[in-house]
Amino acid sequence: MGIATCYNARMTPHYWNDATAHLARVCPTMKRLIARYEGECLKARGDGFYTLMRSVVGQQISVLAADAVWARLQKAVQPFTPIKLLCTNDTLLRECGLSGQKVTYARNVAEFYRGRSLGAEAWHNHSDAQVMDELTAIKGIGSWTAEMFMIFHLLRPDILPLKDLGVLKAINLLMVDAQQLQGKKW
Repeated sequence: MGIATCYNARMTPHYWNDATAHLARVCPTMKRLIARYEGECLKARGDGFYTLMRSVVGQQISVLAADAVWARLQKAVQPFTPIKLLCTNDTLLRECGLSGQKVTYARNVAEFYRGRSLGAEAWHNHSDAQVMDELTAIKGIGSWTAEMFMIFHLLRPDILPLKDLGVLKAINLLMVDAQQLQGKKW
């Protein structure tokens, strides 16, 4: 296995191996990070509705909390479709861990998808700006959620969500690590 080889190549974006090899070649910090997580890769999360709902659930909460809410939501809403979500009462959605506001946002997303045939091809034909405009027109979907959709559904290689606290913390940790390795102090 090379430094950038993903163990699940079937779901790997076509650019993944070349991109990670390039980053490892040009940036010592990225080289260490890629080596530390060898075999990891970006993977699509499923259809557009699933991916967008996953992002709504994850808005402004920790990854662990989002995972727990998501697991309860998927168990409660079966099959996980826009129609089924719209038929689920608010109380059950709240019991899954969605706030009242997120229940509204989830319903807005389900309404957006209900009756639409928005396959991956339709989204892939849109520019980043078009995807951003279309998704942020849904009440409850902001730029962060649209960026998560472009990363995890469209597998866009050039999206960097700089408003994401986790991304900012990771960048800071990498910078501190790089400075320490070079023997420098902040």
